[in-house]
Amino acid sequence: MIQTLFGSLDQPEEKGFFDRMKQAVSRTRESLSDRIESVIAMTREVDEAALEELEMTLIASDLGVHVAAEVVGQIRDRAKREQIRDGAELRDLLKSSLKKILDEHQKPPRTVATPPEVIVMVGVNGTGKTTTTGKLAAYYRRQGKTVLLCAADTFRAAAIEQLEVWGERTGVELIKSRQGGDPSAVLFDALQAAKARQTDVLIVDTAGRLHTKSGLMAELDKMRRTTQRFIPDAPHEVLLVLDATTGQNGLQQARLFTESAGVTGIVLTKLDGTAKGGIAIAIAREMGVPVRFAGIGEQVNDLLPFDSDAFVEALLGSPEVMRP
Repeated sequence: MIQTLFGSLDQPEEKGFFDRMKQAVSRTRESLSDRIESVIAMTREVDEAALEELEMTLIASDLGVHVAAEVVGQIRDRAKREQIRDGAELRDLLKSSLKKILDEHQKPPRTVATPPEVIVMVGVNGTGKTTTTGKLAAYYRRQGKTVLLCAADTFRAAAIEQLEVWGERTGVELIKSRQGGDPSAVLFDALQAAKARQTDVLIVDTAGRLHTKSGLMAELDKMRRTTQRFIPDAPHEVLLVLDATTGQNGLQQARLFTESAGVTGIVLTKLDGTAKGGIAIAIAREMGVPVRFAGIGEQVNDLLPFDSDAFVEALLGSPEVMRP
């Protein structure tokens, strides 16, 4: 059963990076690209009617009203400045604008001079946070790094057992406590173990929480202080796991967690199950927080480092390139 659910850690990549991303965003592409093709087919010149239709298409793909208006404004200015009149050139202008937004905020993770690198996973329940934690451990294993998992979600029933399964599947040791235990105490033990073993990466799963739960948010702050007793500049990453299918609601979560938990990056899960993939662009623009990883399926290797070029090309590549 574990093999069926999680696949093999060492299974070869069946498809290239671009093909996997293209498949993951197929629902968004069908919604977005088909409508853009319709705009292009009807456009003999880039006029206000074409731009208004494009703006509505972007809003429907969950870029949000403000981001869609900004993108179309940039296209309008460039179309005038560069005297672009052919609707077929609209796609290239759109790709350029979307890549620019993503690239502005896709800064690389901090370089950690002395291990361990400490990564804390946060988010609400139901986003796939614990599953993503396990997949992230597998990702770093494939990079040749030593990894340790910390089960600091002592609140949710079965969270520890779920992470244990991932630890066994990926060959990564898990530091755990009993359900209802003190998360900071578990983290303390994990930090001690990671430092003593000179582990490259320590990944900490935390309890799903809402920003309105002051006790749980205070718990995150306590865990941060515990971490900094061992490693003053840690945690090096605080990754917010968001369910891409929630669309603009995910943007609100990103805003609140960034303010309260010091989020440094986003992991978008279930990207393969939504037509709202434009939320990745909305988050980058409105929050200034990079998307670090994209969850594109159920298998152990279905967590990809987010690449803005591949993402935009997968959404808006030319019809010849995008045909399956």
